[in-house]
Amino acid sequence: MELDIRLTSKEINEILWRTHKTISTAESCTAGKISSILTSTPGASAYFKGGIVAYSEESKIKMLGVDADIIAEKTPVCEEVAKQMVIGAIKAFGSDYAVASTGFAGPGGPDLKTGIRVGTIWVAAGNAENIVTLCLTEDEGRDHNVCKASAAAAHILLEILKNDLVEEDNDNTVETL
Repeated sequence: MELDIRLTSKEINEILWRTHKTISTAESCTAGKISSILTSTPGASAYFKGGIVAYSEESKIKMLGVDADIIAEKTPVCEEVAKQMVIGAIKAFGSDYAVASTGFAGPGGPDLKTGIRVGTIWVAAGNAENIVTLCLTEDEGRDHNVCKASAAAAHILLEILKNDLVEEDNDNTVETL
């Protein structure tokens, strides 16, 4: 998995560098691992604006603008919260894109209050107009859960960037004879 993450990070770096777009993060259960992936390639300071580790419900609400009613109704581990974290990071940092994670990394059994099982992690990535989400549900131990969620988030981001920016970049390419 390490080689895969390095290659994904490098490809994200190249796209963001070439297109002059920026990225930020809003992480809960991954606690900065996604930020670490995005900044592991030299030159990341040209596109990485920053990240917020919002571990508590309070920090999600205050720092990222997540709707408290959504958390109360659906818990902090849901698709809507992940999407709102993306929007919050974009607003907080003024970035073009953002990546977010929220979930229960473990260890332990199901959360008795919510019924959500350990290993349930929502990741989201996108821009203000388009956010893609993915829910992971397998509990393979805390370290693996965090690594798997971080890798999934990076892969989602890469696909979005390829769709948004690589095609756009290719459309603007002028061929010379």
